Amino acid sequence: MQATANQSKKAHLPGIFSVMQPGTHEKGQRNMRKKILIVTIDVFYLFVSFVVSGLLINQEEWGQLKVKLLYFLIVSGAWLGLGLFFDKYAFHRPMTLKQNVSQIILTNLAGIGILFSVFYVIPEYSPAFKFLIVFGFLVSLLELLSVASFKALFKGTDSYLYEGPSSPLVNNFKKGNPIPENLTFTERSSTPQTDLSELQDSIEAEVGKEVFQFIYKHLGTSTQQILVISTTTRFNILSQPPQFYHSIVNLKKINNVQYINKFFEAVNTRIPFGGLFIGTAETYVQRKQRILARYPKGLNWIIYTFDFIIKRLMPKLWFTKKIYFFFTRGNNRVISMAETFGRLYSCGFEVVEDCFIDGQLWFCVRKVKEPSFDPHPTYGPLIRLKRVGKGGKIIGVYKFRTMHAYAEYLQQYVYERNKLQAGGKFKDDFRITTIGKFMRKFWLDELPMFINVIKGDLKIVGVRPLSKHYLSLYTPELQQWRMKHKPGLIPPFYVDLPKSLEEIMESEIKYLKSYERSPFLTDFSYLMKALYNIFIKKARSN
Repeated sequence: MQATANQSKKAHLPGIFSVMQPGTHEKGQRNMRKKILIVTIDVFYLFVSFVVSGLLINQEEWGQLKVKLLYFLIVSGAWLGLGLFFDKYAFHRPMTLKQNVSQIILTNLAGIGILFSVFYVIPEYSPAFKFLIVFGFLVSLLELLSVASFKALFKGTDSYLYEGPSSPLVNNFKKGNPIPENLTFTERSSTPQTDLSELQDSIEAEVGKEVFQFIYKHLGTSTQQILVISTTTRFNILSQPPQFYHSIVNLKKINNVQYINKFFEAVNTRIPFGGLFIGTAETYVQRKQRILARYPKGLNWIIYTFDFIIKRLMPKLWFTKKIYFFFTRGNNRVISMAETFGRLYSCGFEVVEDCFIDGQLWFCVRKVKEPSFDPHPTYGPLIRLKRVGKGGKIIGVYKFRTMHAYAEYLQQYVYERNKLQAGGKFKDDFRITTIGKFMRKFWLDELPMFINVIKGDLKIVGVRPLSKHYLSLYTPELQQWRMKHKPGLIPPFYVDLPKSLEEIMESEIKYLKSYERSPFLTDFSYLMKALYNIFIKKARSN
């Protein structure tokens, strides 16, 4: 849906048509009424399932359920609360049957798990575990049958006004059918300018005054054409003509974009070099704060734990990743700031400014190159980093992940803002995860590098394999010298313990000179000294 100065004005789009949707307030009221109706129906399903479950289980166990009304209120309250939190009653946007089914199954599994956890600490309710299983199965069955029936009855009806390649309105237009009265067609704007202040009311109604000020700060004085859009599909970006707009603003969170990189790549193709893109995301830190603040103490940590498992762990593990994305289609995903910026850098952008507004990360980025189109980004727990090997050959060095996904694209970003700390590592590196800090402290992340030793890419002792960016910080002479030799698993750093980049380079020059005179004795000597410093003197690289 594209933002306009107000709902009565026409949106000026180049050679495409714009759907003039009802006002935000009116549409919000309709969505709320739909949600209230479906929640009321779900309360009825909960009551029926509660009674039937009580009759199906052992009569003696049913009699042990003290204060049945209170028990029903607790179970139903938790069930409805989780449904609202996980957006199970998402009738404010169009969804396929598979998306509805997956939303119900994942939410209900989380609900049953949380209820098990809650009642586990209440001994008098321990006989109710069998009841919870039967209850969860029955109410899930009723919900699934209802959504399937609803989709079958209203299949093909235009219940929603939305944009996209499968939009009923767009398909209706393509077939040559009569155009609804509430559609307005406009021609290409003759003046390549956009007065952003005309959109102020619409933008503030959508995302607030502070966000408008952030957008206006970067685009308010622009004399170039600007596209302000609120979408989660790249179709609405690719439908725009290339190079017509100088800058694009998207008011929707990228958390709900199915293919984030493809979306960013689409934006890249529609703006020129130097063009700006403004967008937003909810980071995992903000998500955690929102969940913990939304629910009572105790219950909030239980909900967050399940959210962490489903939303953060499942997408990262190879045996659950496909299952997660099959059911969720990437909707409402958890993403870190490092991953957000890493994806942007990989798609040809650089960060101009970022800030946190109302629990969301807002960013302004500039197009500086074409997208990388990396078919094998690092995403799972075992990663393969691109490093410069012998002869300048790029090798894949295996490590356990200690950074957020796509963090490898941010080396220049972190270096320009934070520089290096003692020991040669990046200072205040926000890309490292909490678990990653622990793994680095005990070198657990480097265990997979033995795979590279077996493959012959690395030897036991040698200069550290570096990325192209980090290697570019070295002198040209040392860069060429390093590439004459195979990198190593244990670098000379642990022998000399240098503090600055200059000292690190001096340490490596010293090692390379000695290695070229006597390879075997040098590596053996450096290995013994490094092990002594590591295990006796507790030397650390960070």
